[in-house]
Amino acid sequence: MDTIQPNILIVEDDEHINNIIFDVLQRENFICTQAYSGSEGIMNVTRQEYQLIILDLMLPGLPGEDFMHQLRINLSIETPVIILSAKDKLDHKLNLFKLGAVDYVTKPFEVEELLARIHVHLKRTSRTGSVTRYRHKNLVLNSETLNVKVNHTDLKLTRQEYKILELLIKNPERVFTKQDLYELAWEDIYIGEDKTITVHISNIRNKIKQHDEQTYIDTIWGIGFRLKK
Repeated sequence: MDTIQPNILIVEDDEHINNIIFDVLQRENFICTQAYSGSEGIMNVTRQEYQLIILDLMLPGLPGEDFMHQLRINLSIETPVIILSAKDKLDHKLNLFKLGAVDYVTKPFEVEELLARIHVHLKRTSRTGSVTRYRHKNLVLNSETLNVKVNHTDLKLTRQEYKILELLIKNPERVFTKQDLYELAWEDIYIGEDKTITVHISNIRNKIKQHDEQTYIDTIWGIGFRLKK
């Protein structure tokens, strides 16, 4: 299992401003991705999970308002977004807040203020979500909402399939026997029914494979199963 580290996407077409923000965040040891258009930003969020997005509004191709609509409505991605824009009218700000922005910084801006706001929102995100989220490769499991995503796509799992996957991702070094998985996932006594676990493991693999060709569950012959490293 990988620890989710702060990963920030900067969507800003002004190369100078984009680089300034990138350099400041790099010095804070954040992982950063730079995008210079709205469409490039959307491409990034469909390939990678971010803890925060910094978004300009006046972008080539896909404006920031359309980016927010695609992010929230079409993709159902709830990543916090800080708007960074020269548009300073109240109606612009209110519209972006309605679309799901968490903050609005008006250009020209002080880098120190932007950095302070970034820290505030990352701390807030950490308190509300990171404790219950587990990530392995392109799979993210939220044990609070009982939701599993692979490449940002929800997996429709049965109760037992979810429990099996949760056991594996929370214990990445452990090899689970069929008896372990049955008794923990079903909360019942195992009576040697081999096919039940095998079928459920196969179903999980097939559902993941529809969205990612990587292997997530290893079979340890003669013993059981564990998370694929």
